[in-house]
Amino acid sequence: DVQLQASGGGLVQPEGSLRLSCAASGFAFDEQAIGWVRQAPGKEREGLSCISESGDIYYADSVKGRFTISRDNAKNTVYLQMDNLKAEDTAVYYCSTDLRPRCKRVSALIRNDYWGQGTLVTVSS
Repeated sequence: DVQLQASGGGLVQPEGSLRLSCAASGFAFDEQAIGWVRQAPGKEREGLSCISESGDIYYADSVKGRFTISRDNAKNTVYLQMDNLKAEDTAVYYCSTDLRPRCKRVSALIRNDYWGQGTLVTVSS
């Protein structure tokens, strides 16, 4: 079974940093694109970033320059380094995949087929 588990969330002050991890199992991780999506309270899911099988990277404008996606195929893990966090980044963050090697456009990540449990990020002073 495809399993994705996001972790690393927590409470952080504005302008702070967090690194989220997405541990994957049950599929050929190094052959698939993995994306990050978030859902803020009372809002729709928002695609944030994707890294393809070959390492191509894409970001939503809302996080470009502040968030960095990476992957470690040896550990079956994708990371999301989040810097200069803002209150509006408060959300539950999910990793997801469509079991395809290339990324779909970031806005379409919300329609990925496989999702893990999210991790809550709260940005507040």
